[in-house]
Amino acid sequence: MAQLSYRDAVARGIAQEMRRDERVVLVGEDVAGAGGVFKTTAGLLTEFGPERVVDTPISEQAILGAAMGAAMTGFRPIAEIMFSDFYAVCWDLVVNEMAKIRYMTGGQVTVPLVIKSANGGSLRMGAQHSQSVENWAMAVPGLKVITPATPADVVGLMAAAVRCDDPVLFFEHKGLYASKGEVPDGVIVDELGKAVVRRPGKDATVVALGLMVSRALTAAEQLAAEGVDVEVIDVRSLVPLDTRTILSSVSRTGRLFTVEENPRLLGWGAEIVSIAADECFWDLDMPCRRITTPHIPLPSADRLEDAVIPSVERIVQEIRKGVSA
Repeated sequence: MAQLSYRDAVARGIAQEMRRDERVVLVGEDVAGAGGVFKTTAGLLTEFGPERVVDTPISEQAILGAAMGAAMTGFRPIAEIMFSDFYAVCWDLVVNEMAKIRYMTGGQVTVPLVIKSANGGSLRMGAQHSQSVENWAMAVPGLKVITPATPADVVGLMAAAVRCDDPVLFFEHKGLYASKGEVPDGVIVDELGKAVVRRPGKDATVVALGLMVSRALTAAEQLAAEGVDVEVIDVRSLVPLDTRTILSSVSRTGRLFTVEENPRLLGWGAEIVSIAADECFWDLDMPCRRITTPHIPLPSADRLEDAVIPSVERIVQEIRKGVSA
């Protein structure tokens, strides 16, 4: 069992799959010689060489066009879009091509590729480099959408994504890159579409994703000192979505809170709340509550960014208010 940083776990997950299958290739800006702008691909060029770890021009459309063509002709590429915000300049390829090809060819052509990107705020990078865009992808039929919160999950979910025959958008939270956690030795393969209960509890269910998982866990520990027992669920996979784990918890606790970095309007938590309202209405002891970022571009000033992204203090206050209502 090794202690790995989240960023090192990304490289380990990719290397594990490249060793297993020579069809796995990595393409993107600065992923080779520089080891990635966030150092998530360090060492891969040395091990696998320039034919399988390829630096590309600064063109998101070129990166995804090459990756899609490779996937359709027998490779299993991993493509990096440096910041998830940059999906905006190549979204047509993702939404109208990758997501539709398997359906439109009746399964004759598959697109087994992974697009990895740095997602989310907390590093003071401003409105064009700090967005959480996983809800964009969640709305598109044909895509799978993953956001790991721990180094072990990074490795296991990367393996599951590479082995999937559909396009998978793999969102790495850049606020977690320096965090560390235990990662088992040997080959790790997880399963897409499985949430994890990070902390069991009986008084309320908190559903979180990415960076918000650790904040929800810290909030739960603070609330435990007040006698409030909170269950924290790490969604991990938005598509497929593990509704069974979430709804089972909500039916038992009677209270649901979602903690998300998305802007409030149409965030992923809205879908989970909608499902819970449909399926668990008679089990709920209070209206479901969403703890979100306001519907504004993210500021770059540290105090302003901290004020708008859900904090441990805000999570504690919202849950305390809901449980005592």
